[in-house]
Amino acid sequence: MKQITQSAALIAAASGIVFGVVTPLTASATDRPSPSPLKWAKCEGQGLDPRQECATVSVPMDYADPDGRKIGIAVSRIPSEKPSARRGALLLIPGGPGGTSLDNPSGKGQKLPQEVRDAYDLIGIAPRGNAPSAPVSCGLAHEDLALSRLRPWPAPDGSVTENMTTARRVADACTRNGGELMKHISTKNNARDLDRVRAALGEQRLSVWAVSYGTYVSSAYLEMFPHRTDRVVLDSNDNPDPVRAERAWLQAFEAGVEDNFPVFAAWASDPERGPDRVAGTPAEVRALFLRLAARLDREPIPWPGANPEELNGNVLRQTMLDTLYDPDHYPTLARLINAALKGTVPPASEAPPEQAMQNITAVGAATLCNDVAWPGDAAEYQKGVIESRAKYPLTAGMPRNAMLCAAWPWTPKEAPVRVTDRGPSNVLLVQNARDVATPLSGALKLREALGRRAVMVTVNSTGHGSYLRNGNACGDATASRFLATGIRPATDLSCE
Repeated sequence: MKQITQSAALIAAASGIVFGVVTPLTASATDRPSPSPLKWAKCEGQGLDPRQECATVSVPMDYADPDGRKIGIAVSRIPSEKPSARRGALLLIPGGPGGTSLDNPSGKGQKLPQEVRDAYDLIGIAPRGNAPSAPVSCGLAHEDLALSRLRPWPAPDGSVTENMTTARRVADACTRNGGELMKHISTKNNARDLDRVRAALGEQRLSVWAVSYGTYVSSAYLEMFPHRTDRVVLDSNDNPDPVRAERAWLQAFEAGVEDNFPVFAAWASDPERGPDRVAGTPAEVRALFLRLAARLDREPIPWPGANPEELNGNVLRQTMLDTLYDPDHYPTLARLINAALKGTVPPASEAPPEQAMQNITAVGAATLCNDVAWPGDAAEYQKGVIESRAKYPLTAGMPRNAMLCAAWPWTPKEAPVRVTDRGPSNVLLVQNARDVATPLSGALKLREALGRRAVMVTVNSTGHGSYLRNGNACGDATASRFLATGIRPATDLSCE
């Protein structure tokens, strides 16, 4: 998810980004037809394309009880701009978990080339739990919505004790306030919902453009409903580890930061940066950052209006993590570093609406914790943090620490997705070489798992979100050609 505005950056960073044999129950429950045609109406919201319209698809809350309680999944569309060239529906699957693509037909969908917009209805979706699709909330305290707390940064001395306490408190709040739907938010249920949307749209097959965690949902769909897919573009790809699942996403930040920080350091040491220049060489930028974070661990600077209301070492580290999603945001980190070196802080950024933060945090928590069981033993996390801090000082042990899933009260209802090469060869992976959230090393695991089904385009670019975002002209043209014509490279391709 590329952060478009500061508020969007905060929302995107607060939600996680992550990644099977189908049981007979899965297939039969999802094969049930939609009870009635969709009723399209004008979408609510500001700044939307006047052509965009919205509807609601009814799906089971619990696919093990398909005739039980139903929930609504909000969808949107902008119809094909040339009906004579229409091929089908292109579903824009968001990142997260906790992200929504409901406005994307009016937004990033309009960046698609004309021949793609002619070929497809552009479809957005608010996944289960995301407003306005039967929204959930954990009702967290304001301080527990701080990004430096939602990511499990350990204490300055590396202790995980406070993280375990936070995990129990936040998990208790989700249990108390989240409602029954919290038990049924998962990647596999998101994939089942996609197939209900496909049926409601009247499509035999879906084409897909998925980003970040959306690539994991799409991988589940590819595995569970392989012959209901048409042309599939997976952009910024999750490691589909079938054992660690979302824990593999969190640990990926170790490699992701090491892949990306040198690019920031080169930028921040360039004499042309003027007042945003941080140090004279890239090596000096790295050393300065580590020293400053350690100093702020000992001596935080008050930061009125921020959450928390101080600039401490972990807030600096979290700002670094957010900034590395997009090179356009490098000035944010550089200016924070330069201000802190003087003992000051910039004005606090405008926070996103708390209701939205509560919603995406709850959806992210449910998905992360329902997909796979996390260890409950603090000692296991402490061991991982110690190892990680020694090898990857920039991330200070956070990627191997305990999230709220360490105290989650419910056990997963089914095994995580196991991606295989069974199904049609109709997948194109687009991946930046340097991506902080979904690094190339993890994307190669998905490429390996998909085998003959996929071709991968590795783009020599930096940032999260490659296609029509932080990639390059070669990668963009390859993905656009595939969506418009079905033509893929014959073999894996490097876009320099």
